[in-house]
Amino acid sequence: MKKKGLNINRPVTLLDRNVLLLAQGVSLNLNMFRITTENKRGKTILSVEGRLVGAAVQTLEQCWRELSNATPKPKFHVDLCGASFIDNAGKVLLKEMHQQGAALVAEGCLNQAIVREIVGSKGRSSESDEKEKESTKKPSNIIFYLLFLGLFGTAHFVRAQEPASSAPAPWSESARPAQQTAQSGDVMRLSLEQAVALAVKQNPTQLIGVLNAAESVQDRNVSLSNLLPQANLRVADSDNRVNIQAQFGGQRIPGLPQHLGPYQIFSAGPSFSTPIFDFSLWKEYQASRSSVDAAKAGSLSTREQVILLVVSQYIGTLSDVANVEASRSRVELAQALYDQAADLQKEGVGTGIDTLRANVELQNEKQRLIEAENLRDSSLFGLSKLLNIDPRQKIALADSLSYFETPQPDVEASIDLAVADRPEWKQLQAQEKFAKYEKQSIEYSRLPSVRFDGNWAYFGSTITTGIPTYMYEGSLNMPIFTSGRIKAEVVRAGLEIQKVQQQKIDLRNQIALDVKTSLLNLQSARSEVQVANLGIQLAKQEVDQAGDRFRAGVANNIEVISAQDSLSRANDNQIAALYRFNQARADFARAIGQMEKTYAK
Repeated sequence: MKKKGLNINRPVTLLDRNVLLLAQGVSLNLNMFRITTENKRGKTILSVEGRLVGAAVQTLEQCWRELSNATPKPKFHVDLCGASFIDNAGKVLLKEMHQQGAALVAEGCLNQAIVREIVGSKGRSSESDEKEKESTKKPSNIIFYLLFLGLFGTAHFVRAQEPASSAPAPWSESARPAQQTAQSGDVMRLSLEQAVALAVKQNPTQLIGVLNAAESVQDRNVSLSNLLPQANLRVADSDNRVNIQAQFGGQRIPGLPQHLGPYQIFSAGPSFSTPIFDFSLWKEYQASRSSVDAAKAGSLSTREQVILLVVSQYIGTLSDVANVEASRSRVELAQALYDQAADLQKEGVGTGIDTLRANVELQNEKQRLIEAENLRDSSLFGLSKLLNIDPRQKIALADSLSYFETPQPDVEASIDLAVADRPEWKQLQAQEKFAKYEKQSIEYSRLPSVRFDGNWAYFGSTITTGIPTYMYEGSLNMPIFTSGRIKAEVVRAGLEIQKVQQQKIDLRNQIALDVKTSLLNLQSARSEVQVANLGIQLAKQEVDQAGDRFRAGVANNIEVISAQDSLSRANDNQIAALYRFNQARADFARAIGQMEKTYAK
């Protein structure tokens, strides 16, 4: 019996790691996750592709630790360019690997943000120390204080919304309905809702998932056709010559010619067949229907993953846009400070060292602005690729980072909701049904099957001398001895059922872990936003008090400049906190299987 396989993407489980091979240049493919090791000029490169979640994190850790035991100890480079998603456990492992000397390489906004979070913490602290050292050397000037208050008093580049009685749409500056993509000049402005709609409509990965589901529907129709009558029409006209002597072992028969013909035969008519009683074919059809359900659930899972990638890319790009605006504000402030220092030097009030230091600070801020703009443009390119937009089309974001107070969901209720709604769970349930029906189909192949076959034909030596002929046949078929083939196929089908059941156990645990981790991150990010907002208020008060002391002549401008740096760091912290809050909301929506309901309204 020919069995049809179920072509769906199933989650990585612990069973997949039993085939793990840790050797030089060996590619480890765990369905949706793959690790490739390669040595180049004395360093070991670990290339990670797919979703770094759950069991895949343990696999990467095992691979890294076993390779680390080599003598001499190799230098590691971890290539994350092919990683589509990294969960919290993966971030913890990457941080540990970086602390042990591994270099992290990433592409895409989300992965780059994760690497910056791991690698850049030390760099940011060093940069802050450097700023504090420089700030102690800057001269005092009472005019600076007025510029600080004028430029930083508005804090216009980040907006933190106040709690509302009813939560507004998280991405819209105003409550606006879904609409077609708006264009302004040559730039396409996209809200998050519009970006998600475009991804669902034209992202290649999403469309491939839809096509796979449509293909499974046709496989089901093929299985159904095996239960229905089949008919064919045949028309033939042939010339024939028969060797009579060869039919009798090459012996010449007296009285008979050596050959017969040539003579013509004409035949035209239909033939037909249909199964009457065949439980095995019926169970195969039921299995194909389960295959359709599994393929549709797999398509929904792909759809949810694509939406998560788009949302994460959009959030990261919003963060980069906010950083550009903040950098521009700091450049404007540094330019104003430099102009004032130059004017004071011309008037004989200031000194050359004041002007020089102000110019150095201005150039530093311009360099940071260039870096921020480059990162923003790269993030926009990545978003354009996810949305499958024409590369020549420029895009801009219509929304901004926002925050509003929402109640913390209950853990147990969220886990129950996730199990009910996650398409991966529905996919495994359908796959389990498929395996059970396949087993029953094999078992029922031992039973008798009844068929009816026949044909009718107009048959004769020529087209004008034929007569109607027919053949009708009913048959009963039953296997008697198959040399253990049916038994082996039944056992194999039972093992496949057990594999799917183990995958369900692993997926349930993974769902619980995803929900708990996302809720923990959401609670932490909510607290971070509150602390960051308080930090903004305190930094503004520090600027006010430092300015008062400077204006009263009881302190120099070192305190004012230090307050400026504190306010800048507070704004950076607010941007980062808003990014983590919105990303945590997206992770929670994905954990409970509500990405499309949350972001594709």
